[in-house]
Amino acid sequence: MTERDAEIRALRRARPRSRFLRWSVAALLAITLFAWIDGGFDLGELLTPRSKRNVARFLQEIRPYPLQGRDWDWGVAAAWAGESLDGKWANAIGSTVAMSVAAIVLAALLAGIASLTAARNLACAEPFLPAARRVGVLRAWAWRGVVGLTRLFLIFLRAVPEYVWAFLLLNLMGVGPWPAVAALALHNAGILGKLFAEVTENMEPGVPRALRGLGATRLQIAVSAVFPINLGRYLLYFFYRWETCVREAAVLGLLGFVSLGWYIQQARAAVRYDEMVLFILLGVGIILCGDLLSTLARSAVRRSG
Repeated sequence: MTERDAEIRALRRARPRSRFLRWSVAALLAITLFAWIDGGFDLGELLTPRSKRNVARFLQEIRPYPLQGRDWDWGVAAAWAGESLDGKWANAIGSTVAMSVAAIVLAALLAGIASLTAARNLACAEPFLPAARRVGVLRAWAWRGVVGLTRLFLIFLRAVPEYVWAFLLLNLMGVGPWPAVAALALHNAGILGKLFAEVTENMEPGVPRALRGLGATRLQIAVSAVFPINLGRYLLYFFYRWETCVREAAVLGLLGFVSLGWYIQQARAAVRYDEMVLFILLGVGIILCGDLLSTLARSAVRRSG
């Protein structure tokens, strides 16, 4: 054994060990095994002759109709795509993007306001200066109650799925784009509110602590320090949830809202799986554009900082 090998073994023996981590991994494996056995999953069901025939038929049916049963031709595929999307693509993309943008903007506004009273280091008797002054018990418990109620409100918003919100709001507001926008906004506000509050609680306290020491109010600290410093991470979560809104706006089209989902449902009902996949690819294109926009926006924030 070389000296280098001996050092490596010594380092391995001296590595940090965590019983909690080991027991957590063991518990996770046990839960996974229990779920697999109790759920009655069988890999053989995925490989039956019937499943194989269904997969082969589906792969054939998603090819453009003029190319089914013949060799691939990009010119024919492009012509078919143009005919299939003629008069539909602009409305499908426009309505989906419009609903998702309106929903995520409303969600971010509600989440930004709620996060002010959900972050424990900001929503307390002495924000960012916990040991500066002695605080009365009633005042301290009052702020804890505010934080608790806000977090319960955010849990309620995100616990109700978008589809359930949409069903409820359809009965209240009638058919139109607003039930879908409100459903997406309420659910995502609950998620963004929690994420924004967690970002605020984990931020470096130097700048807000200095402002507080100079006599800045809670709102001034939020506007002058909390939001500007955390803007990059806020944008990361904002665009991530916007991508989710795009997907969910498409899915809510299955309920009758005019979006990509509505056209996907129409194609599926008519057993035109080739057109269905084409509209799905449009949704993928929207997500790719959103990811690029997110990268550019966060890069601009980092450069300006």
